Amino acid sequence: MARSLVTDVYPVIIPVLRYRDATRAVDWLQAAFDLSIGDVVRDEQGEVTHAEMQYGSGWIMFGPVGQQSEWDTPPASAGIYVVVDDVDAHYRRAKAAGAEIMYEPRDTYYGSREYGARDFEGNAWSFGTYVPKP
Repeated sequence: MARSLVTDVYPVIIPVLRYRDATRAVDWLQAAFDLSIGDVVRDEQGEVTHAEMQYGSGWIMFGPVGQQSEWDTPPASAGIYVVVDDVDAHYRRAKAAGAEIMYEPRDTYYGSREYGARDFEGNAWSFGTYVPKP
């Protein structure tokens, strides 16, 4: 019997993004949004061709625009929500790193504290305390 890869332990939905400057994205996402580097694949010139980054148990994958791939979507076409423990501290870090703030930290009617920011290429990110209930 084949073992299922779908579990409650590992993320099974992983957003895939494209960046005009995927090489810059690795450092920027680490500095601004506190993502950790998982795996980075580079070409002979040192440019990023594929990257995996993590925050807690969540992951994103990305690569450069124009890459020969079925995943070649336009930059700034994604929206990502990330659960964080301390929204205000995360907001200060992102703002200090130059993230474009879409909306300041706020309390929502559904009990979450959240803020929104765009990365350096325009993708929308929301960070908050809301956790979907299974």
